Amino acid sequence: MANESYHEQMNDLNEEYIEKICEEFPPYVEKFFIGISKNKASRTRLGYARDLKGFFEYIVNNPEDIDYINHKSYHCDNPKDISLEMLSNIDPQSIELYLYRISRYKKNGRTIKNGEAAIKRKMSSLSVFYSYLYKHDKVTQNPISKLDRPKLHEKQIVRMDAGETASFLDTVEYGTNLTDRQLKFHEKTKNRDLALLTLMLSTGIRISECVGLNINDIDIENTSIKIIRKGGKEAIVYFSDEAVPALEAYLEERKKLNAAPGHENALFLSSQMKRLGVRSIENMVKKYAASSVPLKHITPHKLRSTYGTALYKETEDIYLVAAILGHSDVNTTKKHYADMDNEMKRSARNKVQLREK
Repeated sequence: MANESYHEQMNDLNEEYIEKICEEFPPYVEKFFIGISKNKASRTRLGYARDLKGFFEYIVNNPEDIDYINHKSYHCDNPKDISLEMLSNIDPQSIELYLYRISRYKKNGRTIKNGEAAIKRKMSSLSVFYSYLYKHDKVTQNPISKLDRPKLHEKQIVRMDAGETASFLDTVEYGTNLTDRQLKFHEKTKNRDLALLTLMLSTGIRISECVGLNINDIDIENTSIKIIRKGGKEAIVYFSDEAVPALEAYLEERKKLNAAPGHENALFLSSQMKRLGVRSIENMVKKYAASSVPLKHITPHKLRSTYGTALYKETEDIYLVAAILGHSDVNTTKKHYADMDNEMKRSARNKVQLREK
């Protein structure tokens, strides 16, 4: 396990979680996960497993909400009792009711909400599941195919401008506006934090890609890092000269740290000398942003948006931005930076002079 990359370790954990969830399902569900394993990443399949678990539990716990096309009544004590015949005969309107119910419900005394994006994802999970069963003649109909996909309302894309980015990094480096308690920890972690956040802001890498970095993945001489993209593809990404001093300072510090067993190769370490996790980086960004950019909700993904916006402004090349950010479809990039197109068009309105002034 110690010799495995972070990506491989996460894959192993995801596979374990999927197997554990599958124990609660009838055998045909495990066959479904085996069948899609060749073209679906473990993280994606784990999401499907969790969504299917919720759907199967709903069928068991809410029989009064489920209408069957053949009007037969079925009784289930647990998800393992749900047969392929039952799935075949669930009315499409019952699926709609299920999606409506889970948009807001109570569990263990607390209210749980699923927004538009979560509902669409759960619907997508059911669609892949039913499509697979229908393709292999395990069910006689696919109720999801008869439903309209929900339309997502576009959210405003939050990013930092140049001044805010500078203020953010100043806070990281000097502890500006941090509380006395935060300053005590800041002295111990500022080199690590500055290296990590400068790297994210100068490359646009995802938080998972940052977490997975090992010491030997960084090449100061060629200003590059080797990362594992979504789906397990290896890529080389280049960072700016501005990031070099922060990275060099942290690498010198990193040489003196004794990492915990199994974490010897990790680039960024926590105070427990273990690989820094996703939640820790999220909290790190939240802490510095609260002091430097209080009016914006800045997350690690917003650092990625900040980089993408700045790069697009400088290059006006959407294909270059897509390639550097690791988007497999340029339309994903266009969706995120369409408003920048409008800004550029507006700024160009007086570029062509019709008559001499």
